[in-house]
Amino acid sequence: MAERSSSGRILAMILVGLGAFLLVIAILVPTYTLGKLRTTPLDLEVTTVAEGTGDILNSRQLLAGNAQVDRDVPIVAQRFVTVEDPSDAEVMTLQAGQTVRRLDMQGDTGLVSAVVDRLTIDRKTSMPVSEEEFPERVSTIQVSADQPPVEIDNRAGLQYKFPFDVQQESYPYYDINARENFPIDFVGEEEINGMKVYHFSQEIGPVDLSKADPEVPTYKLSLPASTWGVGEGDEPITMTRWYNNIRDLWVDPVTGVVVKGQEQQDQYYAREADKPEVTVLNVTLPFDEETIEYQIGQAKDGQDTISLFGRTLPIILGILGVILLIVGFVLGIRGGGNRRPATATGGPAPAGPATTTVGPAHSGGAQRDHTEDRTEVIPRQTDPNAQQRDWTTDRTQEIPRTDLRKPPTQE
Repeated sequence: MAERSSSGRILAMILVGLGAFLLVIAILVPTYTLGKLRTTPLDLEVTTVAEGTGDILNSRQLLAGNAQVDRDVPIVAQRFVTVEDPSDAEVMTLQAGQTVRRLDMQGDTGLVSAVVDRLTIDRKTSMPVSEEEFPERVSTIQVSADQPPVEIDNRAGLQYKFPFDVQQESYPYYDINARENFPIDFVGEEEINGMKVYHFSQEIGPVDLSKADPEVPTYKLSLPASTWGVGEGDEPITMTRWYNNIRDLWVDPVTGVVVKGQEQQDQYYAREADKPEVTVLNVTLPFDEETIEYQIGQAKDGQDTISLFGRTLPIILGILGVILLIVGFVLGIRGGGNRRPATATGGPAPAGPATTTVGPAHSGGAQRDHTEDRTEVIPRQTDPNAQQRDWTTDRTQEIPRTDLRKPPTQE
């Protein structure tokens, strides 16, 4: 019994220790894991496609001397984002290649614009990092294959992703066409394909693109009035390219993934900003349904991972820890209350009458038959020849006296 009780106590201590360990892990998992999970993964690779129908200036006709605007042209904007060096545990460099094409023309003739944007961002906040913080950081925009990238020093806003745990407030957002930061404001909560999202909206313009990027010659053009279609003569008229945009983004508030995006771009040539004269591009480009579904999948994967380590796993570990603690305490209490003293060999005999056997244990003589004994009657001596003492005269109230004098020696 002592061995069994000892084993129970050992098991109880093991269960209590394991239960306490699981409770500690349940507390530490969300504390130390969520910080690492709430960083943009370095294997990021995202393709977004936005399609629409709009009006666009025919650049080939413009070079031929006719500012022709084509109407109802199918247009697609495609962006491919990957992670490049330098990237580490704190920062990551994104490279975004974006093209705008008109689908009614083939090959390079249908290319409207192409941009390669590279920037280094903080993996938690998704904000661009400064050169003072990370001297190796990258911030460039390239719009022509024949020209080197242009260094951008004024980035101070989001672009391709929002931070984790998005707040219902305004954020700075950088526009690569205007080369400026503009606030993008929280509009409200909405639902896209069953997912709750935050809607943000931003209005830009009119922006003088010739000032935003003076290196692009087509942002300010001098052409004959007849070419522009604003007169009959050949008198040169200089026009500036202006840019307006209404950008709407629907963002997963947990991961910061842009589930849906839409731009309403309006670019035109004019001598005055508020008096458009020749349309360059007027189109609304929302993400297509395939892109939306893919982005929702990315957001849900991130949500599930955060929920697993931030809520589900700690709850399970906490419950198991409490159960093991309770079982361990119960076993410990039972094991302590059922102890019994062990009987040691060779120790003192228990108190009580002892049985003494006189003579050999197995006598070779005749054995008395006790079957006829009347144990309920005290046996009396029945030998008639035996001398009986008369006890009636004994004075039991007095201590008997003994004569201690020695009897005379008999010679």
